[in-house]
Amino acid sequence: MSGPVGTATGRVSAVRAGLWLIAAFLAVRQLVVVLSTPRGERLTDLETWIGPDGVLHVKGSLYDAPDRFTGTPFAGLVLKPLSRAAEQALGWGWTFGSLALVVALGLVAARALPQPVSRRTSLFAAPAAISLLMLSLPVRNAFTLGQTSILPVLLVLLGCFAVRGEKTSGVLVGVAAALQPTVLLFAPLLWFTGRRRAALSTGATFLAATGLAWAAMPHDSWTYWVHHLAGAGLATDPAANANQSLHGALLRLGLEGPGEKALFLALGAGVTVLGLRRAVRYARDGQLLLAVAVTGCVAVAVSPTTWQHQLLWVLLAVVGRVGKRASDRYMWPVLVILALTLPSRMMLPNMPSLEPLRDNVVLIAALAAACAVPFLSRESPFYQAPIPTEYAAPVPARWTWVPLLPVWRRVLTRPNLILELLLIRVGYSAYQQVRLAATGGTISGGRATAEHHGAQIHSIEKFLHIDIEHWVNHTVALHVTWLKDFFNFYYSSFHFVVPLSLLALMYVRRPAEYRWARSALGFATLLALIGFWAYPLAPPRLMPGLGFIDTVHGVQDFSKPNYGTLTELTNQYAAMPSLHFGWSLWCGIVIIVLARRKWVKALGLIHPLCTVSAIVGTANHWVLDAVGGATVVGLGFLLTYALQGPRVRTAKERPAAARAEDGAEESTGAVSRP
Repeated sequence: MSGPVGTATGRVSAVRAGLWLIAAFLAVRQLVVVLSTPRGERLTDLETWIGPDGVLHVKGSLYDAPDRFTGTPFAGLVLKPLSRAAEQALGWGWTFGSLALVVALGLVAARALPQPVSRRTSLFAAPAAISLLMLSLPVRNAFTLGQTSILPVLLVLLGCFAVRGEKTSGVLVGVAAALQPTVLLFAPLLWFTGRRRAALSTGATFLAATGLAWAAMPHDSWTYWVHHLAGAGLATDPAANANQSLHGALLRLGLEGPGEKALFLALGAGVTVLGLRRAVRYARDGQLLLAVAVTGCVAVAVSPTTWQHQLLWVLLAVVGRVGKRASDRYMWPVLVILALTLPSRMMLPNMPSLEPLRDNVVLIAALAAACAVPFLSRESPFYQAPIPTEYAAPVPARWTWVPLLPVWRRVLTRPNLILELLLIRVGYSAYQQVRLAATGGTISGGRATAEHHGAQIHSIEKFLHIDIEHWVNHTVALHVTWLKDFFNFYYSSFHFVVPLSLLALMYVRRPAEYRWARSALGFATLLALIGFWAYPLAPPRLMPGLGFIDTVHGVQDFSKPNYGTLTELTNQYAAMPSLHFGWSLWCGIVIIVLARRKWVKALGLIHPLCTVSAIVGTANHWVLDAVGGATVVGLGFLLTYALQGPRVRTAKERPAAARAEDGAEESTGAVSRP
């Protein structure tokens, strides 16, 4: 095949092969992580169950020791024969078996996508689904602990999408419910969507499996179902952050006792009714996979305990389509993927006021999917054809040897605010992690290297005769106290306020310029992270023996490894390049380029001048740090131009300018007419 069709087919095949390579890499990586972990630290839950001293290996009740086994008696009955297997062989078999379950789950989920889907989507769905599963925290947690939580999800999907016959479908869902009781919520979904034989089969299978376990282990069954109320009281600490259920959230909020239980039951009943009604509606609309995801999210919320390895249902909710605009279509999937793949501390800042949100990120996502997110119906005109994104006309590259990225088109419309805030937050968390990684995760770990680099910078500045830091610092600190106070305030206050304010103003008033400026800032910060990691540097105030005065933080105790309170919180050796100056220079360039009035342009020039004076006067940076900051900012703008092309004006500004020019021409013509 030749011509455009053959070229397009070749590209699709290449992308598909690349996705499968990524999925294979992530799978191998997960296997290596588990199998390379010391024996006492891997598959810890499996070891607790079926190890030499495991609860399934020794005589006695499964639930004698708290928190050692929290599964159903039927799960214990199924796992008990495995206790006779060789420990090492079982560990390998369990790990590779879990991998096979994940692959099967990804294949079934890809096959179950709501119709119609394009051929390209169907080809890419399976490797993309497997990759997302491998990256998700529930799957990684299940691999590490040796948990069974992947199996109930797979059984439900097989029962709903893969097998023929309602009776067989119900059997699979019933077995899953016997392993994880909240899966019984799928019986009403089957019943109200016309699959009543499957619903009845689900209930009968659950009762049969539970009855079998009761006959084999009556004491354990009584303990689980009656004494601990279906396992609700087995967890030693249900208020732990790992318990992402409504019950766990209420306990973390400080509620206890009968009042908390009554509130949990009331909220759980409301979530169940509302969530199942939505699930039935989506199933009747032909979006059965979304209906399964919504029902699973209900199960996550209303279960007394929902640990991290049991949160896989939430990831399935990415199949729902939200938003009328094409630019909004990715908002919900990105939110879900971030919540299920990143630790919650990376999603939200570490502020006391945000703790209730940060500690319940996945629960909030589950509740949103179950009760609130307005997923589009397939009958909606926006389901297949959302409002398209507005792009600027493509431009040729100014340098023929630097090709523009064809997929990075210049967007004119305003980006989604939630995604922007999330990206800023995740980027800043990565920035913090890299800063700490530069010194091995501790401040004292990189002290010798950072001070050695500080001496190098000091020597270079002496050679260049630009070593003015000591003179400026002592002049400000000892002789011009009002300037010291001003620099202290400027250094500690304007670093974040000015860039964020400028970004917010551009986001509201000039969205196309916002995208251009934001990209340049992102590239500059990324390059700075590389500098922090590659060249940890002690600022002047942390160089012993040079006599600098720390005007902002006070006297640092060099006899302590972390030099007092401030350096215990963050890596103070992330000095080269200076993002204090770099971000201020970015602000100045953006203001000078975009502002129309000269006095506003002057303000843009003043800000980086004040910042460089403040960082030198307070002994927080060397002069060469500012040079490094200017370099990464320049490279940031250069990369933005090279990959995207020149900046564009917003769609609203162009007609206004054209109308102004037309009006001026008309008025000129009116004056010149006889």
